[in-house]
Amino acid sequence: MTVRVAYVEEPPFYWTAEDGSVNGADVELARVVLAAGGETSVDFVPVAFDDLLTGVQAGEWDMNVPIFVTPARAKQVAFSHAVWSLGDGFLVEHGNPLAVTSYASVARHGATRLGLIPGQVQFAAAKAAGISDDQIVTFTNQPDAVVALLAGEIDTFAATTVGNRAVVAITPGLDAVPAADGGGASAAAGAFSFATGNERLRRTVNAQLREYLGSDDHRTRMAKYGITRAEIDGALLVR
Repeated sequence: MTVRVAYVEEPPFYWTAEDGSVNGADVELARVVLAAGGETSVDFVPVAFDDLLTGVQAGEWDMNVPIFVTPARAKQVAFSHAVWSLGDGFLVEHGNPLAVTSYASVARHGATRLGLIPGQVQFAAAKAAGISDDQIVTFTNQPDAVVALLAGEIDTFAATTVGNRAVVAITPGLDAVPAADGGGASAAAGAFSFATGNERLRRTVNAQLREYLGSDDHRTRMAKYGITRAEIDGALLVR
């Protein structure tokens, strides 16, 4: 039986390379724990972020790559143990000319255009901080938002600090700025998710995560993608 794992385009966690291969920190983690659990056939399915929860619950695939755990999402799907704990941040033009430091700072400067991906926790954080609908420009994925930022179509893009660091490392002209307020998502835990009736696969994954998370091999693999000891240790505290 093939385990189908849905993912979106958001380096360094998950992305499709030019040769069509699927890569990323969470993709590698999924391969490791599924193989250790005896699942020898794994397919990765590219989807839109908004479809992750409804698609896995409908049985269109078996498992989602890790996303932030929230009470609302936990009512829709069953989550695994946490695998990372991340804060929010912003991509901005080099030098941060609009002095973006927090969601609140974006809200205070009503002309600032903020790129967001609907359904992600950063969208809810922006609204909670008072950022207006007129300021928000939505995108399907991170790469499209980065292109828009470089073209001057938006002023900043909100995502995870880790994801932003990965973008800046390969994109001249951009800086990564941590969100001072975190928007309620600072140091939030992320986990794999499953249909609520798929307890067999969830138990298999959890059993392997309990053994593997925090190991030397795990830390070495994650370090390749810029995920630090602190971001792993934060997840171990909520396991």
